[in-house]
Amino acid sequence: MTEIANDSHRRGADDYRAGATAGVENCIETEGDPKSNGGLEYVVVTTPVLIVGAGAAGARVAIELAESGVDPLVIGKREHGDAHTTWAAGGVNAALGSLDPADDWAIHAADTFNEGHHLNDPEAVELTAQEMPDRIRELVEWGMPFDRTDDGEINQRYFGAQSYRRTCFVGDRTGEAMLETLIGRVRDLEVPYRENVMITRLLSDGERVDGAVGFDMETGEGLLFRTNHVVLAAGGFSALYHRHSSRDDENNGDGQALALEAGARLMDLEFVQFHPTGMVGERYGEEWDGRLVTEAVRGEGGRLYNAEGERFMERYSPDQMELDARDVAARAIAREVREVRGTDDGGVSLDITHRDAEYVRERLPSMVERFDSLGVDITEEPMTVAPTAHYTMGGVDIDFRTGETGVEGLYAVGETVAGVHGANRLGGNSLAETVAIGKLVGDHVASALTDADEDPDVTNGQQALAEREFQALRELTASDGNVTPMGLLEDLGDLLWDHAGILRDDAGLREGLAKLDALRERIADLRVESDFTSKSFEYAVDLSMSLTVAEAMLRAALERTESRGAHYRTDYPETESDWRVNLVTAVGTDGLSISRRGVGEPGPAVREALAEGYELDYHHLE
Repeated sequence: MTEIANDSHRRGADDYRAGATAGVENCIETEGDPKSNGGLEYVVVTTPVLIVGAGAAGARVAIELAESGVDPLVIGKREHGDAHTTWAAGGVNAALGSLDPADDWAIHAADTFNEGHHLNDPEAVELTAQEMPDRIRELVEWGMPFDRTDDGEINQRYFGAQSYRRTCFVGDRTGEAMLETLIGRVRDLEVPYRENVMITRLLSDGERVDGAVGFDMETGEGLLFRTNHVVLAAGGFSALYHRHSSRDDENNGDGQALALEAGARLMDLEFVQFHPTGMVGERYGEEWDGRLVTEAVRGEGGRLYNAEGERFMERYSPDQMELDARDVAARAIAREVREVRGTDDGGVSLDITHRDAEYVRERLPSMVERFDSLGVDITEEPMTVAPTAHYTMGGVDIDFRTGETGVEGLYAVGETVAGVHGANRLGGNSLAETVAIGKLVGDHVASALTDADEDPDVTNGQQALAEREFQALRELTASDGNVTPMGLLEDLGDLLWDHAGILRDDAGLREGLAKLDALRERIADLRVESDFTSKSFEYAVDLSMSLTVAEAMLRAALERTESRGAHYRTDYPETESDWRVNLVTAVGTDGLSISRRGVGEPGPAVREALAEGYELDYHHLE
């Protein structure tokens, strides 16, 4: 990662590399026997395109490249087919009109703008909404088994804040089914893949990338990737919070940190979506704390009740009820708990027992199975839920037709980027973005390749940078203090939950930044257990990236002195027209810098749809 002038920021992003020597002998290695220069033993891998991340976004980019005759290399931190996409249960949006023929792409775009509080990138939204009907049909061709209506059409359900039934689904395992379908297509096309690989640095001079450095998490072997084109599809950063809907070892800011320190810009980091319904309570156990209870439960008619048996959303949103925007529902639950109307576990009840039991089993099979394994029959008793950090609208600032980041050869896609969702994501749009924009990025990268990309160069300077990184990684394993990486990550999660959670204010954010500096000081006493293949080492590398993104997010949240979407300031509770701007974060000579950028306007068709004022009629479900 590029050295940063600001000392406190460098401590967060680069501390584990502090002992790396600068005068490493320069030499250009070729693929073959492992190389070493006093650091981690490594091999050189050459590829025309390196895709970092193997979820739906990375897979869709890879498919487009392969169909264009390019052999990219896809790498993932887990086994092939095991990515966070599988956790997106409820569905994927496309204006097919299966049940509501009046729906069209412009209304889909208008709903997305309204949910995003008009901070969305207009081109990104319109491209996603226009592309999605074809992307759904494409997935069908590749074998995705969408639920069907009695007439054989792709079935669609309500999701929060959508004007029509637009969310296509496979029961409540849509993300899993989508990833299986995409991975099946990837395998049919024989796309090269390496699993259990972690990238720790992009080789960049701030103007262009010449490759990447990482290691094999199973063997401990270092990897130097020679390539002129890197696509970041590494997810978001919601797992920085102590209650979140991800696994602990994903969505921890890898993509954003790598991009920032390669010279790219980040945008809208203050917008973190807290899903209203995460599992909570001793009954479920610590393993399940924060895990998502899909919005499909509310989309199929699930109701929220406080401890007094009151259906409290009638107070907060009498028209849209449980299917109002996620930020509205999450704040409502938080208020019920704060005002002592929550359960003993600090949550509320989500109840779908009024629906026919067989219908619930058919539409929500994964939820039924999960809760049944915990001794709860959701067809007969309610679930206990509370808000959980779920999705990050902010990320890398890109051109949505190309995926370009402003650093030559570096692209990004999926939850790694910002723009489609604005200040709050419309449910069902995360999976939509992965395949809609993923196809466009793959198409552009394929068109940008030249013959030189088959055998890319790595300059002497970049080779030296890579070897310094390998040496620093080796030295990280020798850390023998008293503080564990996991312990620091847990403290970071508590810090962000307490000071940059659902409700924020100036004093809390400043206190969070002060605590972040204190947490960084403790890295000097870090202890890394075992070797390169250990979880301790993985979390130590995660820590450096997570601290970078955490600081950027806290500073952006402090900068935005209004409430908008998922960003709620109790000291600035109103939405201000002057704040209809994106906040862009970059690395300057004095550390992180934040600037404002105006937001464009949507095209005529979307403006017309916005003027019509389409809105969900919740009472269709009653």
